[in-house]
Amino acid sequence: MCALTPFPVCEWPLDAPINHIEQISYAEGFEDFHHFTSTLPPIELDGSPSFSGDSGNNPIVLRKLNHNARERDRRKKINSLYTSLRSLLPLSEQTKRLSIPATISRVLKYIPELQAHVERLAQRKEEILSRQDEFSCDQDNKREGSSPFAMSVSRVSEREVVVQISTFRAFETPLSRVLFNLEEDGLFLTEASCFESFGGRVFYNLHFQVERTYNLEGVVLNEKLSSLYEKRK
Repeated sequence: MCALTPFPVCEWPLDAPINHIEQISYAEGFEDFHHFTSTLPPIELDGSPSFSGDSGNNPIVLRKLNHNARERDRRKKINSLYTSLRSLLPLSEQTKRLSIPATISRVLKYIPELQAHVERLAQRKEEILSRQDEFSCDQDNKREGSSPFAMSVSRVSEREVVVQISTFRAFETPLSRVLFNLEEDGLFLTEASCFESFGGRVFYNLHFQVERTYNLEGVVLNEKLSSLYEKRK
């Protein structure tokens, strides 16, 4: 009985030498096998798909590949345009999953609504500007109806006097000019304050020290200051 082996084992007896003819036949067989394996095409193991035959140079295959690539680019551009169109809708509607036909329909309805809203805002703007012009006219009339300036002179002591001036900024005489004229008459400024009220009216509160030789007359000083503002007007 023969032993079970996956392949038959051929063994040569150690004491039986191989003759010259058998060595030549084995050498020729090895050379034929080496020549056969060298002529085989190399096997690529990169895992890339391959087409049978000359598909890489087939014009039909190339045309299909180019068509598919152009179609993908076209769909990407269309989707981008629809996304931009959907972003123009109100925020409450951008979160909805609208189809492309529904998006177009909603945009066509939203455009007239937006135009009507813009017209209402423009009308509202005109009303506000008209009211502002009316308010400005009322303020100008009030200024024209009231005196552009008013003043009072009060003597606190023999050597101290207080001058209060009220005028509109539009008719305001430079304070430096007023002080220069009063210093020429012997009044020297010791303290001053100023504030502006609503409507553009400015108030000055001026404290002056008077020289001993100065004959202070409130009426004369009031007329002098009034003349300065009359010239300014």
